Amino acid sequence: MVTIRLTNSKTHRKEDFVPLDAGNVRMYVCGPTVYDRAHLGNARPVLVFDVLFRLLREVYGADHVTYVRNFTDVDDKINAEALRRQQAGASGTLEALIRERTEETIAWYHADMDALGALRPTHEPRATEYIGEMITMIAGLVAKGHAYEREGHVLFRVRSYGAYGALSGRSVDDMIAGARVEVAPFKEDPMDFVLWKPSDAGVPGWDSPWGFGRPGWHIECSAMADKLLWQDVKSGLSPDALAQPHTFDIHGGGLDLQFPHHENEIAQSCCAHGGAAGQGDGFARVWLHNEMLQVEGKKMSKSLGNFFTVRDLLEQGYPGEVIRFVMLSTHYRKPMDWTAEKAREAFNHLRRWKRLKQQRLSDQQRPFTGAGADSDVVAAVADDLNTPMALSRLHKMVVDVQSQDKGSIDSPLTIAFFESLAFLGFDELDPDKAGRRKAAEKSYDLVSHLVDRENTLFVAYNEARNTKNFTIVDKMKAELIAAGVEVRMSKEGVELVPGPDFDPAKLEALK
Repeated sequence: MVTIRLTNSKTHRKEDFVPLDAGNVRMYVCGPTVYDRAHLGNARPVLVFDVLFRLLREVYGADHVTYVRNFTDVDDKINAEALRRQQAGASGTLEALIRERTEETIAWYHADMDALGALRPTHEPRATEYIGEMITMIAGLVAKGHAYEREGHVLFRVRSYGAYGALSGRSVDDMIAGARVEVAPFKEDPMDFVLWKPSDAGVPGWDSPWGFGRPGWHIECSAMADKLLWQDVKSGLSPDALAQPHTFDIHGGGLDLQFPHHENEIAQSCCAHGGAAGQGDGFARVWLHNEMLQVEGKKMSKSLGNFFTVRDLLEQGYPGEVIRFVMLSTHYRKPMDWTAEKAREAFNHLRRWKRLKQQRLSDQQRPFTGAGADSDVVAAVADDLNTPMALSRLHKMVVDVQSQDKGSIDSPLTIAFFESLAFLGFDELDPDKAGRRKAAEKSYDLVSHLVDRENTLFVAYNEARNTKNFTIVDKMKAELIAAGVEVRMSKEGVELVPGPDFDPAKLEALK
């Protein structure tokens, strides 16, 4: 069996991943608050944990992995958007408008993440469907002295949990000094956080022992994770897993959630389910956090004019698989920089792979599941989700496939290459499906023409390296450059890029 190694944010070490129960591997990832379109930064954790989900399914079997990613559909931002719509003249009650907005946003989210090739999780719970579980968990925390009620609010008593701060590596006092915490007269301590808050007549709410109100953000994930990854599955768990109640294998999300959200989840969950006040055991065993996203080297921001949603990119003509390629080209624990240059390179790689499919497969519609993926590709992903290394291996496989005799169809190497693509989520290989091309491409099939010439030049280049006679290669390069094409060559492949002086007519005239 493949050994999976993951960098555990809790221990700050890369560790062998050993599930509590190999027959029931369980993972929870914090999902979106559904009040608007998902921006590009929201897509990164989706793709990071989609790769992990695929790896776990490959190693343990698809029927033995449970992946939960929630929808936060009770939130002040959602309420504000629904109120804005009502004030703008939308018909219906505020509750109906909230439901309408969340349904609409969830549909957008599904469409956008589907376009990126992300598999749907096993469960996608909505917070509003688990209010009962949240109330039960909060009541238990109050009964144990870990929470208290003040003025219709219920707050978690942070200093009652001695291991608070273990995930982020900071003491409570340091957090108070450096954090933006809500100042409220009813708090015993500035770090105490809200588990339940009151709702007035104009805001959605539910009846509770503390009055009509709604849950705080942090308690939502704790309650949903416990319900779906412990309560609902414990009857089928192994004795070893049952010996660690209310515990599951992996919890993930963006680095921005590490504090306070994930720190708060750990505290309230361990305290609710009997974790000792001074220990950090229980809840999730492995914590994974992806780094943040930048655009052209800068933090994505509306004020900088570089803020865009996944839908913005799709409508601009960037197919989902191009976005996926760019995302996976950077290791998940490093900041990811979206640039136009990276997107262009992704287009080129994907087009080359599509052309390879047309040339080297007898059945263009042959389905690939990822089950026969190259062992080095799988090993790279198993090594702390090293997708850049996996893509590098794919580039090498392309070279090897292209080096085979042109009459070689459906070779084992070719099949392994396309199984590897499927394993990484590149199933369709149709990078031009999303729409708009550059002006030159609208009047001329630049893509297929350039890919044809890339393949021809690459074959000639490999022959020249063996014979040491580069006359033909130099002639081909000179003709392409004269047509305004930039020629980039290496032992891994040939890339032809339209330059500022590109002339489609000259390219078409070449033999």
